Amino acid sequence: MNNAIFQIKFPQNEPVKGYMPGSPETLALKAELERQLANPVNVPAIINGQEFHLENTANIVCPHDHRQSLGKYAVAGEKELRMAVEAAEAAKAGWENMPWEQRATIFLKAADLLTGKYRAKMSASCMLGQSKNPYQSEIDSVCELADFLRFNPYYLQEIYKQQPISPDGFWNRVEYRPLDGFVAAISPFNFTSIGANLVSAPAMVGNTVVWKPSLTAVLSSYYVMRILMEAGLPPGVVNFVPCKGTDFGRVVVDHPHMAGFHFTGSTEVFNGIWKRVGEKIDKYVSYPRLVGETGGKDFIFAHRSADVEALVCAMVLGAFEYQGQKCSAASRAYVPRSLWGEVEKRLRSEIGKVRMGDVRDFSNLMNAVIDRNSFENIRRYIDCARSSDEAEVLIGGKCDDSVGYFVEPTVILAKTPTFKTMVEEIFGPVLTIYVYPDEALDETLHACDTATSYALTGAVFAQERDAIIKIAGALNHAAGNFYVNDKPTGAVVGQQPFGGSRGSGTNDKAGSAVNLYRWISQRAIKETMLPRTVVNYPYMSCE
Repeated sequence: MNNAIFQIKFPQNEPVKGYMPGSPETLALKAELERQLANPVNVPAIINGQEFHLENTANIVCPHDHRQSLGKYAVAGEKELRMAVEAAEAAKAGWENMPWEQRATIFLKAADLLTGKYRAKMSASCMLGQSKNPYQSEIDSVCELADFLRFNPYYLQEIYKQQPISPDGFWNRVEYRPLDGFVAAISPFNFTSIGANLVSAPAMVGNTVVWKPSLTAVLSSYYVMRILMEAGLPPGVVNFVPCKGTDFGRVVVDHPHMAGFHFTGSTEVFNGIWKRVGEKIDKYVSYPRLVGETGGKDFIFAHRSADVEALVCAMVLGAFEYQGQKCSAASRAYVPRSLWGEVEKRLRSEIGKVRMGDVRDFSNLMNAVIDRNSFENIRRYIDCARSSDEAEVLIGGKCDDSVGYFVEPTVILAKTPTFKTMVEEIFGPVLTIYVYPDEALDETLHACDTATSYALTGAVFAQERDAIIKIAGALNHAAGNFYVNDKPTGAVVGQQPFGGSRGSGTNDKAGSAVNLYRWISQRAIKETMLPRTVVNYPYMSCE
C-alpha cells in the first residue's frame, strides 16, 4: 500500500547520436558488429520467464550477406504456444494488481538500460539482422524504442488523472482496468521499436501478452525481451514465441480469452485476422480489440511553387532510406510538368551519389532488402514496368542477389496515375512518378486521393500558402500523417503520433495516449455518501 500520488515528468526524446568517424559511439558500434558476427546466438522461445531451446530451429542470416549466419532461433509449435497462453493467463492477476507506478518503473528502467549499456548491442543486432545503416538503426532500435518506453508511462499517468465530476453527496470515479483476457501481438521486421511497442503498450496498462516476433527480426526482438526481463518484468507478462503464423492463428488468435490483437504488418494479413475473429466471434469471452497499422502507398505531391532542391531531397530520402521498407516510405510522386525537367536532372544527380552495400561500411546510405521473397517481389514490379507501354524505368532497376538481396534505387516514370506501381504497395526502393499538366491540378489531386486503397502518409511541397491549404484539404483523408515540405517518413514519438486509415489500419496512433486507451477497459464507480431511505419521490406526497 502507498499513500502518495506519484508524478512522471514530461519526457524528452532520446538524442540521436551522430556516428561521426572516430567518435566513441562509432568505435563501440563497429566493435560490437564484429563481435556479433564472430559469436552466433541461439535464440530461445521465452515462456513464463524460462528459455526453451527447441529441436525445431531456423537460421538467422544477414540480408546483405546471406551466407553469413548470426545464429539460430527456436521455432515454437502448438505445444509452446499453448504454454505461452497459459503463462499469460496465470500472470494476469498479479500483474494487473501491481501498482501502476511500479509497472511503469520497469519500462522506464528498460529505456535507461537500452540507451546505456545495451545501445551498441541493440543497434548492431538490428543492423546485421535487418540490414540497416547505423543512422536507421539508431533512430529505430534505440531512440524510438526508448521514446515509446518513456512517453507511454507519462501518457498513462495523464489518462489515470481523468475522472468524472462528483456532485455533493456522491463520489464518482473511474478505474482504468486492463482488458479481460490476454493480448496477442505480431510484430514486423522493419522496425524493432514497433515490435517493442506492440508488446509494451498493452503490458504497461496491466495486460499480459503473447508475442510473435517477425522471423526476419528475431535477433533484435530477442534483445528487447532480455532488456525487459533485466528491468524487472515478471515471468509470464510477455511471452516471446517465434513461430509460424498459421500456428499462432490457430492457438493464440482463436483462443476464447484473447481480448486484444496488436499488429503491424501487411493489410492482407490484418484483413485475414479480422475475418478470422469475426467468424469466431461467438466463442470469445469479450469482443477482441483489433488494432493494426498495415500497408501504405505513400505520396509526395508537388505544386508548381515547390522548392525543387528540397523536393528532390525528400524524394530520395523518403523513397530509398532503409531500401523503401517502411510503411511510410514515399513510393509515388506527382510532379507538375513545369518543374519536371529540373526535378529529373537533380534526381539523377542525387541518386547517382547513393552508395549501397554492407552495413559495416558506414558510407552506404542503402543496404539490402530483407529476404529472397521480398527481393523477388520487387524485381517482378520492376520487370512489369520494363515490359509495359504505360511506364518506363527511368533510373536504376538492377537487382543482384549473388551476395545479398540488393536492389538499386529505382525510379519509374508512369504515363497514367493509375499504373500498377502507382497503386500497389511494393515495399522496396522503387519510386514511381507521374508528371501532370499544371492545369490539371484538381484532376491529379483526385487521382492521388482515390487511386489506391491506402491512407497512411503523404506530403505536399509548395511555397504558396493557398496551394498548401488547397492540397491539404483535397487530400484530407488520404493520409493519417501529413507532411508539409518534408518527406512522409520519420515520425517521432511525442511529436507525430503515427497511423493511418482506409486500408492502412485502424489509425490508433502509436506513440500517443490514443493507443493506450485501446488496451484499457473502464469501470465507472458511483459511491453515495448518505444513501436514500425513502422510496416515494417528494411530488408523490398527498396534497
